[in-house]
Amino acid sequence: MIHEGGLDAYYRFKDTVTPPADPALFQPRDYGWLVRAQAEAEESAALQGERRHPPELSLSVQGMSCAGCVWLIERIFQQHPGARDSVVNAQTGEMRLRWDAGECDLRGFAAKIQTFGYLLGPAGGVGDNSESRDLVRRIGLCGAFALNVMLFTLPTYFGMKPSFEYARLFGAISFGCGTLSLLVGGSHFLGRAVRSLREGALHIDLPIALGILGAYAGSVYGFVSGINRFVYFDFLSVFILLMLIGRWAQVAAVEKNQRRLLSQQVKPASLRVVGGDGSLVETPPEQIRTGQVFLLANGQTAPVEARLESGDCAFSLSSINGESEPRLYRAGGLVPAGALNVSRADAKLTARQVWDDSLLAKLVGPGERLGWRHRFLERIIRGYLIGILAVAALAGLAWGIATGDALRTGAVVTAVLVVSCPCAIGLAFPLADEMAAVALRRRGVFVRENDLWAKLRRVRRIVFDKTGTLTLETPELENPAALAALDSEPRAALHALVRDNAHPVSQTLLAELLAIGAPAPADGETDETVGQGMSLRGSDGRTWRLGRPTWALEAKGASDETGAVAFARDGVELALFQFSDRARADAREELEELAHRGFETWILSGDHPEKVQRLAGELGLEPARALGGRSPEDKASWISESGSDDTLMLGDGANDSLAFDKAFCRGTPVVHRGLLERKADFYYLGRGIGGIRALFEVDRIRFRTQLTILTFSVVYNLLAVGLAVAGRMNPLVAAVLMPANSLATLLIVTAGMKSAFSRS
Repeated sequence: MIHEGGLDAYYRFKDTVTPPADPALFQPRDYGWLVRAQAEAEESAALQGERRHPPELSLSVQGMSCAGCVWLIERIFQQHPGARDSVVNAQTGEMRLRWDAGECDLRGFAAKIQTFGYLLGPAGGVGDNSESRDLVRRIGLCGAFALNVMLFTLPTYFGMKPSFEYARLFGAISFGCGTLSLLVGGSHFLGRAVRSLREGALHIDLPIALGILGAYAGSVYGFVSGINRFVYFDFLSVFILLMLIGRWAQVAAVEKNQRRLLSQQVKPASLRVVGGDGSLVETPPEQIRTGQVFLLANGQTAPVEARLESGDCAFSLSSINGESEPRLYRAGGLVPAGALNVSRADAKLTARQVWDDSLLAKLVGPGERLGWRHRFLERIIRGYLIGILAVAALAGLAWGIATGDALRTGAVVTAVLVVSCPCAIGLAFPLADEMAAVALRRRGVFVRENDLWAKLRRVRRIVFDKTGTLTLETPELENPAALAALDSEPRAALHALVRDNAHPVSQTLLAELLAIGAPAPADGETDETVGQGMSLRGSDGRTWRLGRPTWALEAKGASDETGAVAFARDGVELALFQFSDRARADAREELEELAHRGFETWILSGDHPEKVQRLAGELGLEPARALGGRSPEDKASWISESGSDDTLMLGDGANDSLAFDKAFCRGTPVVHRGLLERKADFYYLGRGIGGIRALFEVDRIRFRTQLTILTFSVVYNLLAVGLAVAGRMNPLVAAVLMPANSLATLLIVTAGMKSAFSRS
């Protein structure tokens, strides 16, 4: 599509890693909200005067990852009639569009970029209020303060005497910039340290805050009293700058992954409710009342349980019970909340409940997410604090008894607090986390929450959903050669039959057609025989059919027992497509590797038990660990009863939502439904599950690197604190040791995490 659209320059800008196309990107999506937003923007522009104020709209974009994405989206918009200009911001995941009123089809633009892997949603992303943006502003200011402090402190180290006429002015400037560093940058760590103590937790910011306070208190005393051996403003400002950089590296990686997703939770689209006079009124699902009659278009989801009033209609229940095959409902049947209409015709239903009482409302509602306290890190912090405070107290006591010099004793205590640098915790640990997140991103795994790393160390059981997780969302075409053998005319007719059709078989054929180069859809009228298939009456009078062989073919002896789908022209078979609900290609190998590493692997599905058992046999999994026929509530109960404190849950649909709420750690392979990715600790892309093993591999490398950093930090602190206790530490030595220590830890991180990239 990129080549055919004349967009080949994309490859000059794209990142080195491009996520694979997801067949679900071709599923029909409701963009009624965008049509309404466009109308409101044009109305607002008309009131202000169109020429001076053309319509303008801000939107969120899902799927952007590099400059190539920005270029591609902007170029596609420019190709649309009526488009004026666009500004796409990959950092915030948002875009702003301007167009000529009444001449631009934003719905068509949204559908176009959807086929390239990008989804549009209402504006409301991370934006300028994100923590990383706040840290960038602090880093910029603190960088300037640090440079000024170093500039006006260097003359002291080069022999400037206190009697020099500008010595006091230089000291005052250093004092002012050091104080500003404390207020602008240090306040970030001080405030978080205080909040963690109030909550009874030992946060990583506590030792950083201790170092900042010790250095600042001693420096203020030294400046006021004129005793230079107490003044560490240069150390203080550089230390704060480095800690801010470390924190930004940690936060920015996670926020970048979060910005790849739409910022607002996707809700079921507005429905067309039939009024008393027969008119249709667009109504949000939460306003549906019992007894109201509404229409459900192809690709729309029933928000509440309802009775089918129109003729036979096929619904997919995969998102609520995991069944991979659509189910046929007759007139008068009860359609459950969450059922997806995969018939081409509108389904007419009567609501039997309100939104708040529906199962779908419970499944898509926000769940409680409890952050996990990093006990290992808390033990390190506790040991660090106890050790440093004990050494400072003992050193002060010893020097006080030995010399009786209060100033000398105070200088030693200040030096101990200053040089006991927690760079390993404040700079190197976050950098290792950030590098791990980048290495995983190259493998198609995206970390959404910072506490994921702490959780992974405790995971012992991995529970998989079946449909869409261990298997692909759509069935696999077993004989693609039959499709490739078709001429251009049959391909065009087949394209017309499967486009804009949410049926899983149609989605598979559409993806395969696009992959081999499908011509434009043929002209003609399409019709559906529910439960049988689709037909196309071409402009040349020919009839094309796709569906059950007994319906599509005129030949005698045709049978539906094989489960094949026939494609015919005027009753003559052109192709017989075979489909299967297979496991992902690498599923068996990956499950064996996970078991070899000591993990319990389970399947927990709402699909038929016999299908689940058959899949377990295919994957070499014990039958007792493959549980089928489970409702969303059953899944959640099983997670709770089996021990949720060491369980990683992997799911893709609304039926996994309640189990997600109970699981200790959560991941999802799907990022286009807007149901689970907001609850997940991580998500992954691709047609395999290799990202799960990659997650644990990279975490092991990260943990080993951090242990190395910790060992080095202990050795450094023993040396530096030893010099301070011996009275050999002064501001110049501290100013040299601290950046040297920081550089050394960064080199250790780079060397330690290198293997994570070499395997990606």
